[in-house]
Amino acid sequence: MKILIINGPNLNLLGTRESEVYGTKTLDDINESLKRLAAELGVEIDIRQSNHEGGIVDLIQKAEGYAALVINPAAYTHTSIAIRDAIAAVDIPAVEIHLSNIYKREEFRHKSLISPVACGQISGFGPESYILGLRAAVSIANAKKGTS
Repeated sequence: MKILIINGPNLNLLGTRESEVYGTKTLDDINESLKRLAAELGVEIDIRQSNHEGGIVDLIQKAEGYAALVINPAAYTHTSIAIRDAIAAVDIPAVEIHLSNIYKREEFRHKSLISPVACGQISGFGPESYILGLRAAVSIANAKKGTS
């Protein structure tokens, strides 16, 4: 089983960017945790990051062969109809994740354009959101193919 993990804009700056909101772990730290969990779960993961909306759309459109998608669309959560439509267009279950609790932040962050096309959303648990998201994606993919 292969899971695609997509990170949106500015997540490459984790560890130095607004640590009071996003913590001090870098994206590389989070990716290492994901790789360890993937090995434990017996799944392959492909981790990507893009600051460009079209690049994220391209990754989603080319995701054939993946059992599920874990996506932190970052700021595009609230603005990108293109990413929303790309997720809706592919037959791949998606789990939306966020490091911070977007509902405890500025009002404009309270609306996710991605949630209506995702299986679910995990937010507010810092780097643990990624761990929970990967576990959820594997569970959803297994359910889709009829295994537990």
